[in-house]
Amino acid sequence: MISPGNFTTQERKASAYSSTIDELIDVLSRSKQLEESILAAGSAIKKSILNGGKLITCGNGGSAADALHLSEELVGRYKAERRSLPAICLNADVTAITCIGNDYGFDYIYSRQLQGLGKPGDVLVGFSTSGNSFNIIEAFTQATHQKITTILLGGKNGGALKGTCDYEIIIPSNTTARIQEMHTLILHQWLEELDITDWSTLNL
Repeated sequence: MISPGNFTTQERKASAYSSTIDELIDVLSRSKQLEESILAAGSAIKKSILNGGKLITCGNGGSAADALHLSEELVGRYKAERRSLPAICLNADVTAITCIGNDYGFDYIYSRQLQGLGKPGDVLVGFSTSGNSFNIIEAFTQATHQKITTILLGGKNGGALKGTCDYEIIIPSNTTARIQEMHTLILHQWLEELDITDWSTLNL
């Protein structure tokens, strides 16, 4: 039997990579149960835009990158050649974030923007792997006040946000990296549906 100390650095890296792949495959398999919620949330986004609303996204850290990813694919494009769609990412404007953070506190960097930019019929997608990010919680609270549809892309046990949103998609994993990888898969699934939607009658 070979002891761990006898493995080469390359062998240890290969073993770690294989373990990561196995973990991801397990999370992917267990996430099949989320299909209905994912499709329903995607339909809510499409319906909002068709009715003159817009998509609003936000997150922190790696989740901020996911929020940017989703919104830019609507304004730009994913795969298909289609019209630009209305979307805004609240963590994209560093001047707004630093202004609000300085004057009101970090917990309000998204809710304050939402108060000024959101309207009834819009959709807010908040990315939070823990479900406990105070600024995301405040954003969802503000969204509810403004009759903005809320979608949580979370993980672990859903955190404080569990049960507070119109749609919640909680990845069955405690590993932040695997949760974020699933979030990317889900937002791509939404983009696939938006790409095949007929936007010719959209008047914005």
